[in-house]
Amino acid sequence: MFGALGNMTSMLRQAQQIGGRLEGVNSELKTRRTVGSAGGGMVEIEVNGLQEILSCKLDPGLVSGGDRELIEDLLCAAVNDALTKSKQLYADAMKSLMGGMELPGLNEALSKLTGGNLPPG
Repeated sequence: MFGALGNMTSMLRQAQQIGGRLEGVNSELKTRRTVGSAGGGMVEIEVNGLQEILSCKLDPGLVSGGDRELIEDLLCAAVNDALTKSKQLYADAMKSLMGGMELPGLNEALSKLTGGNLPPG
């Protein structure tokens, strides 16, 4: 019985430590940047590690061409590329936060988040 209480206390302590470190990780992710692009760089979307879109850049030639459908398609592709990269930043940060701690289902959850593109480790 006392062994179970000790395990519970240890788990609660770990959860508190993780909660404190998570705040720091979120602050760091807010400052990390990645860029998604489409159309050979004609459209670039910058996002942070929290999947917030920060900027959108369109090649002037693309805009002057006036092909609205092409612009719309390239915007969607660039946003999806940027978000995929941002999700990877997030997954990497979560793995780092856990510092080798084995939590049941963590790798599977992160793999789903990144579309199965989780690096080994």
